[in-house]
Amino acid sequence: MPDSTKAPRSAVLRRSFRKDFPAAVRGEGVYLWDAAGKKYLDFSGSAAVNFIGHGVPEISAAMAAQAAKLEFVHTSQFTTPVAEEYAQDLLTFAGENFQGGAVYFTSGGSESIETALKLARQYQFEIGQKQRYQILSRNQSYHGSTLGALSVSGNQRRREIYLPMVREFAHVGMPYCYRCAFDCTDGCRNCGQQYAAELDRAIEAANGEAAAFILEPLSGATLGAVVPPPGYLQAVAEICRRHGVLLIADEVMTGMGRTGRNFAVDHWLGQSEPAESKNGDTANLAADILVTAKGLSSGYAPLGAVIASKKVIDAIAAGSGAFLHGFTYNAHPVSLAAGRAVLQHLKATNLIAAADSNRPGTAAAHLKQALSTLKENDPPTGVIGDVRGLGLLWAVEFVADKKTKRPFPPEQNFAPRVAAAAMKRGLLVYPMQGSVDGLSGDHLLLAPPAVITKDQIAWSVDQLREVTRP
Repeated sequence: MPDSTKAPRSAVLRRSFRKDFPAAVRGEGVYLWDAAGKKYLDFSGSAAVNFIGHGVPEISAAMAAQAAKLEFVHTSQFTTPVAEEYAQDLLTFAGENFQGGAVYFTSGGSESIETALKLARQYQFEIGQKQRYQILSRNQSYHGSTLGALSVSGNQRRREIYLPMVREFAHVGMPYCYRCAFDCTDGCRNCGQQYAAELDRAIEAANGEAAAFILEPLSGATLGAVVPPPGYLQAVAEICRRHGVLLIADEVMTGMGRTGRNFAVDHWLGQSEPAESKNGDTANLAADILVTAKGLSSGYAPLGAVIASKKVIDAIAAGSGAFLHGFTYNAHPVSLAAGRAVLQHLKATNLIAAADSNRPGTAAAHLKQALSTLKENDPPTGVIGDVRGLGLLWAVEFVADKKTKRPFPPEQNFAPRVAAAAMKRGLLVYPMQGSVDGLSGDHLLLAPPAVITKDQIAWSVDQLREVTRP
């Protein structure tokens, strides 16, 4: 006989059958409310998605206005004014390197990564490099849940059961200075160059078949807000250029202002004086393709984008003249209306400046300071091993032993238990496991909306301090 005391199972295939999910019914600013009236401070931006805050009325108004005029057309038959105008806005937002390029709109991050991988392959094919098809990537990265995106990801937990279905290419190491394999006594510049050299060797080993290299400028969920060491991204960009390999920057999580710049690569690439490459060319080192989502619409509608440079677009336009790829809902007018309204809101409210952790008095600066006290005040017997990040994307890594940096056993589910305890207190954080070796290693990802106040940050960090006390 079935147990009549149990609640009926949801018709929704949820992420877990072993976890209760409250029903969210309202959002405003940094807060969410569930159906029982409980209030939660969204300290993770709903998985680093919401950047402008919940419940901004002009975004939903823009969506409603577009839906009232035109809800959908297929991109094989029409373009739309909102697509044309928003694409130009994004090219301008992406910077000088992308002028003359083009934007391909999708419904989210994983679709955008799939698009970027295929675009890189077609670019090489169009310029006569038909042997180039391999997409190199990094260990301990995460680029999405579709099979193509999983093939270039290094998140073991999310990949392992699907590996028989995936075609893989080389994965190289990535700088992670808290657990660096090299000498970090010079501020990690040396280790950054050694990790970049791994990419150089991997491209050489591909025997001319490497088409592109994809990386997260600032690591996302898998490692948690690891900032690249000085000179690393510049070295990577130079290596890619020298070998004729496209550089794809996965800014699904870090783009659209999250780190205090339009895109995270702007901290390191494309903003300085032209660098001279080994073949004598002089030009700013920059990504060839930017992939963005999450903050692109701040969660108000499903939306992603692939922003390609003029070099990439010109090759296809002058070659076959068609990108051999498509989704039914790419460039959906209502989603684009949301995205364009979010971009206009970003500019009008100066929220990107609020996400600059190096600018005194900003939300990001307050977050940086508050989190530093979390680590500094943690006793030697405490569990906070590292606090790292940039802008409004930070991580707190937990360890069982601070001196040896020994992680907790995976079966203890330390980060998920901390997140559950925080949620009981009304604080939402994003727990992850596997940062050390793919299985062990616990951290929380923190990515609050840019409208968060100093007092809200202080309260949130106080809650974290309480739920992580030994």
